[in-house]
Amino acid sequence: MKIVVAIKQVPVRDSELRIASTGKWIEEADLVYEANEPDAYALEAALQLKELHGGETIVLSAGPPRALQTIREALAKGADRAIHIEEDLGALDPLASARLLAAAVRTEAPDLVLTGLQSDDLGYGQTGVILAELLGLPHSTIVMQVEVREGGIRIRRELENGWYRYVDMPLPALLAIQSGFGKLRYPTLMGIKKARTREIRRLTAADLGVAVESASVVIERAYVPERSKRAQLIAGSPREAAERLVEKLRFEARVL
Repeated sequence: MKIVVAIKQVPVRDSELRIASTGKWIEEADLVYEANEPDAYALEAALQLKELHGGETIVLSAGPPRALQTIREALAKGADRAIHIEEDLGALDPLASARLLAAAVRTEAPDLVLTGLQSDDLGYGQTGVILAELLGLPHSTIVMQVEVREGGIRIRRELENGWYRYVDMPLPALLAIQSGFGKLRYPTLMGIKKARTREIRRLTAADLGVAVESASVVIERAYVPERSKRAQLIAGSPREAAERLVEKLRFEARVL
């Protein structure tokens, strides 16, 4: 089974973020980057399937040169080879990003394409499903389990309130993996050594025959949410205080 895993590099979750001078995005110069968490679970899903059924796992990542660090970490965990599209996704929307990824996926003709459910930085949650549409593949999202069966796969999707849904799908297909798919593995020392010699195919949009268009979704302003603290003391008897509290929660806070 040939599996392509799309991985995005994002700022480390506990980074101290500052707004850039343009006011439209964060200052990226001093940030430390890592693999997007849902994408890391997509890689884990691919590696588990390879261990059970054999085949090849290919990491696909688009981004500036610093994305190579995340690519090599994925190779150290057990991916067989990688494709690096040397384009900065920061200026692209999900549709433009998906077009780049789709062009690279077509060169591999995989049995399965895995993405994370959404990115930790922008959180659109759209790139995976748009990619499936561009490739003409059946797809499913919020996937927590994948079982290979004769003629296809059976997946388990997470629903609300602890419910799950099982879906039978043909191959090839695309799945958007939910965080929590198994336990993430760490690179081993042997894996780190092997990663140095594994193939990383470098491509540009021009190599893929894709015209990089201006984004149709534009961030006009980025800002840090204002922090405000306000306490109210409710006087009266316990019954009166409880009634006023319920009224405030219902009509002011709108949480009831």
